[in-house]
Amino acid sequence: MTTKPKAKKFRISRTTRAPQSDPAHVDKDVFAQRVQAAAGQAKAAASGSGNSSAQPREPNPMEQMAQSPTEDGFPKEGFVSNENSTKAAPSDEAPNDDAVAAIEAIRKEGLTGRQLRMARRVAQKHGVEIESDFDAVYRLRQAGIDPFKRSNMLELVGADGGGKFGGRASNNLPQTRPMPHLPANHVYDDADRARSIREIQIDIARRRRRKLRLLFVRLAFFVFLPTIIAGIYYYNYATPMYATKTEFVIQKADGAGGSGLGSLFAGSGLATSQDSITVQSYLTSRDAMLRLDGDIGYKSVFADTRIDPIQRLDPDATNEQAYKLYKKNVKIGFDPTEGIVKMEVVAPTPEQSAQFSEVLISYAEERVDDMTQRLREDQMEGAVSSYEKAERDMLEAQAEVLRLQEEMGVFDATSDASALMTQITGFESQLQEKRLTLQQLLDNTRPNRARVDGLRGDIGRLEALISELRGRLTETGGENGSLASVSGRLRIAQINLETRTALMQQSLQQLETARIEVNKQTRYLELGVRPVAPDEPTYPRSFENTILAFLIFAGLYLMASITASILREQVSS
Repeated sequence: MTTKPKAKKFRISRTTRAPQSDPAHVDKDVFAQRVQAAAGQAKAAASGSGNSSAQPREPNPMEQMAQSPTEDGFPKEGFVSNENSTKAAPSDEAPNDDAVAAIEAIRKEGLTGRQLRMARRVAQKHGVEIESDFDAVYRLRQAGIDPFKRSNMLELVGADGGGKFGGRASNNLPQTRPMPHLPANHVYDDADRARSIREIQIDIARRRRRKLRLLFVRLAFFVFLPTIIAGIYYYNYATPMYATKTEFVIQKADGAGGSGLGSLFAGSGLATSQDSITVQSYLTSRDAMLRLDGDIGYKSVFADTRIDPIQRLDPDATNEQAYKLYKKNVKIGFDPTEGIVKMEVVAPTPEQSAQFSEVLISYAEERVDDMTQRLREDQMEGAVSSYEKAERDMLEAQAEVLRLQEEMGVFDATSDASALMTQITGFESQLQEKRLTLQQLLDNTRPNRARVDGLRGDIGRLEALISELRGRLTETGGENGSLASVSGRLRIAQINLETRTALMQQSLQQLETARIEVNKQTRYLELGVRPVAPDEPTYPRSFENTILAFLIFAGLYLMASITASILREQVSS
């Protein structure tokens, strides 16, 4: 089993950092003046201007964080390299005792490894020959440069790449070559940045104002101007129109109470909804318009020169043009819950409006009567014809029964046959008695001959009579045939008569039912609100129509602008 290697824990001790001071213990004001002068020279070299009175820039939060004594985990004395090793080759000038003492003082300041590396990078940027990181801090402070300020890396670099000391950059650093036509490489301070932001804001505001002016121009041309024109027309030029309102309901006659689902809707508007819709369709049809024009002259009323040109009808207008105006001026609605038909008729004068309404109501009444008249006539005609045919058949069957009775002389074959059978039964009973009496006499040893002969004569006569009666029932040799055949023919005729009588009764019942249904299907029109001529014009509604025109033009402009924006985006993408 292998275990993961454990990293050793190192504890980094922090030492109190001494306040930074100039190695030569120069006055703070002198040090600030030197830094300000160096910054002015670098800015002048970068911007190409000779203005050296610019104030030094304050460090931003990132620079202040970089200058803070926060430990970054690297050793305070830095890493040993060929450039900053203390064992490196000595410089041309050996350090004096003051420099050694200053370097030792810098070592005691407790600088972090990050600050030492920053000082080394600044020294390399300015071409300063150093022996160690502390030597870099010492030499930069002698030159009046803060080695821990990031802005020095950009402000104090000349256009030719040389530093404040005029030396060359280190050979082991990447070299740059000047590129023509590049933006200025100077660093913007707070004033420049604020001025650029202000210029951008002014440009954005100017463009917004320009777009807003263009928007107002488009709105004025496409929305406000048409709305103003529409308002001027409605308020000053539109001819006043008068509307007459009428309400009526179509009802049917009360008949016998029905059964089933039909009785549930008998008293509601659903029972006559089909008739109401039919009347509504007829009143808004070309047939009603042509009939109204033929009776009153609808076209001539709206072709009057006193009507404004927009609402006026041409004198030679076609039926289609007149029908469009008719549909606009005659408005009919149907309320299915109550079964009420609402009609509104518009005309140039109140009298003409009321007259049009009355004429249209008369047309509706005629249409209601015509709708059920044919149905009622068909139902009654069918019921009457069926009853008449059944009655004729019944009479013919009765005549056939009467003819058979007269021809055969039999009123009722069944009763005659019953009477014959009764006689035969009686005679057979007497025959049996005679035979018993004869047998009783013959049982004597010396029977009375006279009585025996008399009984035998009676028996013979009874047998002959019974045979004759039975022959009348079954024999067919007679003039009218046997009683059985007569009874069969009469029975068939009577059954036919009974059948025809039942059919006639059923037809009579159907006739009465059809008469009831016809009475129930009778429709009539009842006025709820009679047409009354108004005394004030109903149209035009100037304010409402102007607002409606504004909404219409605004909606059209909005849809057109959205469509154009979408197309522009699709083309530019």
